[in-house]
Amino acid sequence: MRSIAPWARAYILCAALAAVACAVPALTSRTQWAALALLAALYAGCEQLTRCRVIGRRAGAPANGLGTFFPVLLAAVFLLPPAAAALVAVPGALLARVERRPRWVRRLWRAAQLALTAWVSAWTHGALGGRETVAAADFPYALVPAGAAVLAFSVVLTVLDGGILATAERAPARAAWRGLFLRSFAPVAVHGLAGLMMAVLWRSPYGPLAALLVLLPMGVSCWVFAQYHRERAAHQATIRALVQAVDIKDRYTRGHSERVGRASVMIARELGMADERVESLRFAGILHDVGKLGVPTRLLRKDGPLTPEERRVIELHPEYGHEMVRGIGFLGEARAAILHHHERIDGSGYPYGLVGRQIPEFARVVAVADAFDAMTSTRSYRRGRPVAAAVAELSRCAGSQFDPAMVAALRRALDRHGWHPVVTSDTAEVPGPRHGPSGVPAAPGAGAR
Repeated sequence: MRSIAPWARAYILCAALAAVACAVPALTSRTQWAALALLAALYAGCEQLTRCRVIGRRAGAPANGLGTFFPVLLAAVFLLPPAAAALVAVPGALLARVERRPRWVRRLWRAAQLALTAWVSAWTHGALGGRETVAAADFPYALVPAGAAVLAFSVVLTVLDGGILATAERAPARAAWRGLFLRSFAPVAVHGLAGLMMAVLWRSPYGPLAALLVLLPMGVSCWVFAQYHRERAAHQATIRALVQAVDIKDRYTRGHSERVGRASVMIARELGMADERVESLRFAGILHDVGKLGVPTRLLRKDGPLTPEERRVIELHPEYGHEMVRGIGFLGEARAAILHHHERIDGSGYPYGLVGRQIPEFARVVAVADAFDAMTSTRSYRRGRPVAAAVAELSRCAGSQFDPAMVAALRRALDRHGWHPVVTSDTAEVPGPRHGPSGVPAAPGAGAR
């Protein structure tokens, strides 16, 4: 219990006691134990097969219907009384794989959370006459109590998830529940339809065996969904590894890549780009300087001005970066931005001296985001400029160095969301000359080395 905050311990204990109170009537009433046992075994088996992560952070990561196989649990909600439905999730939650300690506390929380959610959902369904409509396969009327039960399921899950975030993660009260319901309702609704199909088939002359057939397509869809998220996680890990390597090599710009990615996304949203392109542009901003891995460290960390020969070596980093990421298919348009983010609208940039619209759109976005962060970031050799001064400098250079449309988009985004620059060097802040350790002008091309 030491790794869980005291308020979170109290919250989990209260949830567990409430879950016990909800489930106790099942021990004294005429419970359908065969159906309960079969549904509990199915739920536990499905949770093991989908390898659901239980309570991923400190006390628990919100489930929100993602990564958890709910059709069986919702079928129990539609088939059983509330107390019995509350028991269905308990074995699966207590047996689930838990990655962080204390494991038994995390399992207890998960079991209590799902028991309470199932109880409220089953009570709502029963109060609206849902079990009778399921037994009679009375469609479309069966959809009304089922929909109410799914809504109750999502609401309770959201309330409990937000509570654990507020107590265990110490999230602000106004932020703990933000967005949880919207993320939970859609997947729970889909699982609810599958659960309703299971319940209707269970009560039909074909019996429970026919109901199991519903799990096959749902299991396949969950597996595909899990594969997508594994692939996405692998992409993120690849990006992080490359960025960390650049930050280690060039200590003067530590954190710069992440901020350029953030500024690039702000510009992209102002331009109305589709979500897929926004994500690709974020990768472009984060990886724009990955070619520095091919530049000798002594040049990146050199104090004083560069010689013409040294500058030519550093100006090869966009080509190095493009070669490094050429085989990473998921980067898409980001590869062109890595190659061309030092081109200038007037054709005086590098590596190819492209002019105007010859420069890819992503590269024109990253060029503005790169220069903006370079100007506003405080480093060991100079202080950062105020945001207003940086925007004024970008505007002055619009049409010659930068695309005016990208500069205007950044200005609008900053007016709406603001910007919070941070120190990017581990060393003390000292005023210094307007050049970096490599002798590159601090602005507007401070990100240009």
